Amino acid sequence: MGGRGSGRPAAYPSRPTAENSLPLDIRHLHRSGVLAPGRACRWQWTVNGRIRGSIEIHADFSQVELIYTFTGHQRPAEDIRQAVLLERTPCALGGHRPWFRCPACARRVAVIYGAGRLFACRLCKGLPYASQGETQDDRAARRADRIRKQLGWMPGILNEPGVKPRGMHWRTFRRLVGEHDAWVAMALAGMSRRLGLMHGMLADIRDRMHPS
Repeated sequence: MGGRGSGRPAAYPSRPTAENSLPLDIRHLHRSGVLAPGRACRWQWTVNGRIRGSIEIHADFSQVELIYTFTGHQRPAEDIRQAVLLERTPCALGGHRPWFRCPACARRVAVIYGAGRLFACRLCKGLPYASQGETQDDRAARRADRIRKQLGWMPGILNEPGVKPRGMHWRTFRRLVGEHDAWVAMALAGMSRRLGLMHGMLADIRDRMHPS
C-alpha cells in the first residue's frame, strides 16, 4: 500500500495481526496536524528504518480521503481512493476528539487497518492482537523484559542482571527485582515444559543469573 507510484508488500506475515497490518491511528494523525481541513500529506509506516507502506491523506472537516496503490497476491496494482468519515466528540476540558467511522460497519473507532484492499476496523478485518497468540511463558518473558528495560538492564531473561539505576530508591529497586525474578521463573518453567529441558539446566541458568 502506498501513494501513487509506490506499492506495498504483496504478502503479509503468515498470520496477520493488528500490529503488522498498517494501523492508521487517528490520535497520531490528530497530534501531527494531518486532520487540518484542506491539508494533504503523505503518511508512512516503517519497520527497522525501512518504509513498509505509505499513503496520501487528504483531509476535510467531515472526512479523510486515503489514496494509495494496492498490490494483491497475483493481481495487478490498483489505484485506490477511499473516503473515511470522521466524527468529533467534545472533551471535558474543551476542544474535541476525532474518530473514524469504520467504512465497513460504521462503528466509531480510533484505528483502522490496511489489511487487504480497503481500510476498516480491527473487528471487521478479523485481526487479533499479537499478544493474543502468546503462551503464558511468552507473556511472562515479555513482562520480565519490560522490567529489565525500566531498570536499564540488557534485554533478554537469560542475560545477567544489572545494577540499581542511579536515583532509584532501594525499596523500589528490590520490588522490581522481585517481580522480575518471579516472571523469569514462570517463563523458564514454561520453556522447560515446552522444550523438555532438564530441571538441572534451568537451575544452572538461574544460579548464573543470581550468584550467591
